[in-house]
Amino acid sequence: MDDGVSQEDYPEGFPGQRLRVLPRPVVDQARQRALTGPLLVTDAGFFPKARHHSKSRRSCAEHIVILCTQGEGEVTLDGTNHRVRAGEVVVLPAGRPHRYHADPEVPWTIWWVHVTGTRADALIAALRATPQQPVFRVAEVTRVSALVDSILRRLETDETMTSLVAASGAAWHLLTALVADGRPLTRLGSRQDPVADVIAHIQTNVSAHLSVPELAALAGWSTSHFSAMFRRATGFGPLEYQTRLRMSTARTLLDTTDRTIASIATEVGYPDSLYFSRQFRRIHQVSPSQYRSREQSGRSY
Repeated sequence: MDDGVSQEDYPEGFPGQRLRVLPRPVVDQARQRALTGPLLVTDAGFFPKARHHSKSRRSCAEHIVILCTQGEGEVTLDGTNHRVRAGEVVVLPAGRPHRYHADPEVPWTIWWVHVTGTRADALIAALRATPQQPVFRVAEVTRVSALVDSILRRLETDETMTSLVAASGAAWHLLTALVADGRPLTRLGSRQDPVADVIAHIQTNVSAHLSVPELAALAGWSTSHFSAMFRRATGFGPLEYQTRLRMSTARTLLDTTDRTIASIATEVGYPDSLYFSRQFRRIHQVSPSQYRSREQSGRSY
């Protein structure tokens, strides 16, 4: 039995949440079309600091992909429990019983999508997600969250074929990125990937200004070797990576809250809001206030 998502599943919602669920008749029609049938996004959402969030299903017709960007949660798949932390993705294959919930002390912030179709089946299979190993570490959390954000923006626009095709395209990029870059957590536990462990530490402490020697010590390497390996894995130096992660978090807060720019600056580790604004402009080519004004004028929730 399919026990899928509906708007009524979250009657109160979470402050700043975004949620888009396609009506089932639209889904049924899109599944029959050549451009959307092989890979269709049926549901997508963003739940920031989703305290008391929980869901239990006997099964679901779609595959579910959940990205945790802050906090923690727990997923149970076929009776096996798995912790999900910041910087990790959990993949729930279609047709399997599962449940999940936010940690009561440090509730997760998650981006999520439901996908279906033959191409979705193939990409999910390529991830090799199993009941024993459904959780993966991703090296570029901001890239993955941006792809889910792109999906959401398209679905928030309307239910035309143009929007559904665009969402399918973004979903293709999302799933192929996970296939290419997702790393099963079992590899991290054996310390075969110290850079991934350091990235997880940075993502968990997004507002902290962590020095390169401090991060190198976590990896167990010299500063020069660590810096070279980190750049090879992410494309950025450790300090630039931290800055870009903080700016991505700030962008999300600008999108989903009414907090002042000074408050957001402090949240992401910048007590000097003017310096924060300069860094934001360097990364996003617009000031925080310009970004918020532009996004709010072009979107509805």
